[in-house]
Amino acid sequence: MEVEIRASLPKLKKHGRLHALRRISAVGRIIYERPTFEGDDTVKKQVIARYLAGEIEAQTNKSHSMAVTPNNYNFKYKRDEQLDGRPAHVFSLTPKKRDDGMFKGEIWIDSDTYLEVKEAGSLVKNPSILIKRVSFLRKYAIRDGISIPTQLETVTETRLWGQAQLEVDYSNFSVDTPPPFVQSLDDDGQ
Repeated sequence: MEVEIRASLPKLKKHGRLHALRRISAVGRIIYERPTFEGDDTVKKQVIARYLAGEIEAQTNKSHSMAVTPNNYNFKYKRDEQLDGRPAHVFSLTPKKRDDGMFKGEIWIDSDTYLEVKEAGSLVKNPSILIKRVSFLRKYAIRDGISIPTQLETVTETRLWGQAQLEVDYSNFSVDTPPPFVQSLDDDGQ
């Protein structure tokens, strides 16, 4: 998929934008190809690069799972709501542990497919002493029976730069079809 990342440090009046092709390998490794950046170098290094590093760190940190499952979170039904013209069930989430990457907030589940279409909340553990709070909103679209990210918005309250804002838009999602399995036979037909 293509990814467009816009970030800003409003207090410093600094902005930046990164466009890249985001691939996820068969083993789940995230790779960004052909990145192009325009804007302030501070935003590039202190906001966008940190976001990308955090995304890669989260995927490689196998010491605990951050998945939104009953093993990691307590769920409480709140209400039914319409989201983009579709009915959804809204649940509040409370993590069972205060681990890195865990959040307190809400999740919207599509009523027809039972796939995730939205989540919003705040991290329960700040990733750095320089950060006061991280809030986010993630939106998903349902395509071919899977939930695909379409948008991420975060607001990070920092101790040095004030608020750091980040918006990520995902587009042109596609699945590469792996080549068919071909078994070669030796000279004896085995």
